[in-house]
Amino acid sequence: MSDKKYPRKSQNKFSQSSSYDLCIVGGAGRVGLPLGVVFANHQVKTVLCDINKVSLEKISRGKFPFLEKDGDEQLKKALRNKMLFMSDSPAVISQSKYVLVVIGTPVDKYLNPDFNSFMSVIEQYLDYFKDGQILILRSTIYPGVSEKVQNLFINKKKKVGVAFCPERIVEGVALEELKNLPQIISAFDTRTLIETEQLFKKIVKSKIIKLDPLEAELAKLFSNAWRYIKFSVANQFLMIAEDYNLDYFKIDQAMKDGYPRNKELPSPGFAAGPCLFKDTMQLSAFNKNNFFVGHAAMLINEGLPNFLIQKLKKEHDLTQKTIGILGMTFKAESDDVRDSLSFKLKKIAEMESKKVLYHDFYLKSMGDPAFVGLGNLLGRSDIIILATPHEGYKKIDFSKYQGKTIIDIWGFWK
Repeated sequence: MSDKKYPRKSQNKFSQSSSYDLCIVGGAGRVGLPLGVVFANHQVKTVLCDINKVSLEKISRGKFPFLEKDGDEQLKKALRNKMLFMSDSPAVISQSKYVLVVIGTPVDKYLNPDFNSFMSVIEQYLDYFKDGQILILRSTIYPGVSEKVQNLFINKKKKVGVAFCPERIVEGVALEELKNLPQIISAFDTRTLIETEQLFKKIVKSKIIKLDPLEAELAKLFSNAWRYIKFSVANQFLMIAEDYNLDYFKIDQAMKDGYPRNKELPSPGFAAGPCLFKDTMQLSAFNKNNFFVGHAAMLINEGLPNFLIQKLKKEHDLTQKTIGILGMTFKAESDDVRDSLSFKLKKIAEMESKKVLYHDFYLKSMGDPAFVGLGNLLGRSDIIILATPHEGYKKIDFSKYQGKTIIDIWGFWK
């Protein structure tokens, strides 16, 4: 959602209902839309409120605006049963018992959390809330923000309960995970906690875990920071092995073969996307920048693209080489490029090499001549780097491309 101000009686192009069980603010996005579809298909009358009219239009036609397993099928079911509605007007907030907010919580260029932008959005919609409603915060937020939101309503003498229920799904399989993963909920009063639990019980097959709001906020940040740190360990191990010209994946296999205590070590690769790095930095800021393992993880993960190019630079005259990058989204089988390290790799490679070409199955070229077909890239590139391990790249027959340097930090082709 943006900071755009709305008139109190703005037009509602999409919605055809006067009251709802649930309103999802930011409902056309990658977190809000799958959640809305799942609730709607469990008989919760849901309205998706978003200013992205293009996405709302697409959703109204039964099409997900991004990749989601079984998304179109489940969306069409919700629309057909008249349990899911769309609106580009915040007036629907006033018509809903529950209001769930899913908006971005970025860090600034100094890696500090920008929670003021989050609070400004809440303040923007404050007048639409009525006594007796429940506001559920779903975004990953800086610890203590839930309490600030609750105090905002108290200071405005509005009897609105605030709950914090962190999102825990993996993009692309949200519809499945929302029903099967345990749900963490928290609130500042018993009534809000009970009613929030009743809402999520409609969709959650697994258990519901109750925490205090600050505990829930930290649980989300701890989870993402832990994943980010685990990836950094694997990436650091890869760099050490590469510095000694050793096959890291041979070592990794030996470490894990018949030895279950090492199974948790993930494969190396680009650790990126809109959550892990950002949330690690939020946790660091919360702890007064005294989170050295988090900072070290950031330097390792963010430094991996440069490490690859500098190693290639020692072995090749890159000024005479064309580098081809396979995969630009932040993870495999996704169309999401947010904070993808593939683009960081591309920028560094453009500074050091003669030319850079790139390809991705899930993106469009947008007129960039460097974005080429797969065969074109494989044929013209001297060095090929697998940045995102899409399954489609397993079909490449490298016997046709003898003499090329292949960089696979994922162990994808091993």
